[in-house]
Amino acid sequence: MLSETSANAYPAYRFSVAPMLDWTDRHCRYFLRKLSRHALLYTEMVTTGAIIHGKGDYLAYSEEEHPVALQLGGSDPAALARCARLAEARGYDEINLNVGCPSDRVQNGRFGACLMGEAKLVADCVKAMRDAVSIPVTVKTRIGIDNQDSYEFLCDFVGLVANDGGCEMFIIHARKAWLSGLSPKENREIPPLDYPRVYQLKRDFPHLALSLNGGIKSLNEAQAHLQYLDGVMVGREVYQNPGMLAGVDRTIFGDGVTDPDPVAVVRSMYPYIENELSKGTYLGHITRHMLGLFQGIAGARQWRRYLSENAHKAAADIAVVERALQLVAQRR
Repeated sequence: MLSETSANAYPAYRFSVAPMLDWTDRHCRYFLRKLSRHALLYTEMVTTGAIIHGKGDYLAYSEEEHPVALQLGGSDPAALARCARLAEARGYDEINLNVGCPSDRVQNGRFGACLMGEAKLVADCVKAMRDAVSIPVTVKTRIGIDNQDSYEFLCDFVGLVANDGGCEMFIIHARKAWLSGLSPKENREIPPLDYPRVYQLKRDFPHLALSLNGGIKSLNEAQAHLQYLDGVMVGREVYQNPGMLAGVDRTIFGDGVTDPDPVAVVRSMYPYIENELSKGTYLGHITRHMLGLFQGIAGARQWRRYLSENAHKAAADIAVVERALQLVAQRR
């Protein structure tokens, strides 16, 4: 288990929602926070170039999202340190370095999973950020890349980044990544999961905080992994079935609360939606993250269909959401 100091520094890592490109945007995170007070939420990966040179505000988020972590993509220690400082000033709770994404675009930018082959550079990046900020700096990575997939390779990577970079928290996706020949989707499904390897890593590095990512489908599975590790990270299952998150505070964090009612969760989103609509946000940009909320509940298909067919229309407003909600509520 974690030392007392590490446990205090990483309380929310017991359950986190993975960074997912094009999915975990600020609207998604605001919605997911309605389902769990304690789970740690991650942004989509944001590149250092976008933050430093982009015209938009790539660090925007709502105060209600806390605890929230920014995932950075990059490999220039100075640029990462600069972005980490900006993020800390904006109030983010943690900075995470992406060393796990295998897409060609990410590799061409020299970040993501390809950095597993450059452990010293990753250590330099982490150290630069740790020297620049006081909030935690963590690394999300794989168990290996290509034919560099031995346990010794993983230990050498983690050991160097921990010792030279000062990283105390790693999120380990329990699959290796193929840097060529597989799409990002295939890299999430084809390389086999190896949970025992991550368990062994925790035994060999007991002073580090380790969270497991990959293939977790239920809170029961999450609890089973937590017997061996400090945290679990769930991605697509939470996104596609947000109701899973509703039991996290009670089941994973031991909070004696009643699981949120999904109908009440939807209606609690109305002030946020109305505020965003007044700023020019399209309704569908928000409700697309809510489509899976009623999975397994009578009326779920009608909810999804009505929102999918109507939320993208130019004049769509709260009335669309309320009508979709009635299709569920009247069948409960």
